[in-house]
Amino acid sequence: MPENIYKKILLPLDGSAYSEKAVDDAIFIAKASNAEIMLLTVVENSFLIGLPADNTTREINELLENEAQKNIDKIKEKLGGIPIKTIIEEGSPAEAILKTIKKENIDLVIMGSSGKKGFEKFIIGSVTDKVVNSARCKILIIH
Repeated sequence: MPENIYKKILLPLDGSAYSEKAVDDAIFIAKASNAEIMLLTVVENSFLIGLPADNTTREINELLENEAQKNIDKIKEKLGGIPIKTIIEEGSPAEAILKTIKKENIDLVIMGSSGKKGFEKFIIGSVTDKVVNSARCKILIIH
């Protein structure tokens, strides 16, 4: 692999087994190309829309954000000396990934094939499918 073929690698994390498998591939490619890894976790809090903005709603949102940070911290330990940037977004995972690709000028996205299963995947739609069909950079899907 030519050196510096990738400068910025986006690694979306959702806590799934597929997402965790993608970490090893991201580490290998980042080391081989001296790339920076951008860890992205998206807090899906759309179910809170329409609920009164009281303490319970804020506490739920805080809990979700804390879990996202724990997930990122767990992965950061594996990355050793690789330069990283962490991003926590709120909203739709696919939209957040696509927005980050554009904003950060991402060269490669390495992501798990699916974080959802069964009926939930059918109803919500596959984040991976949305990203693959809309992104304008290289994408490596780990299954």
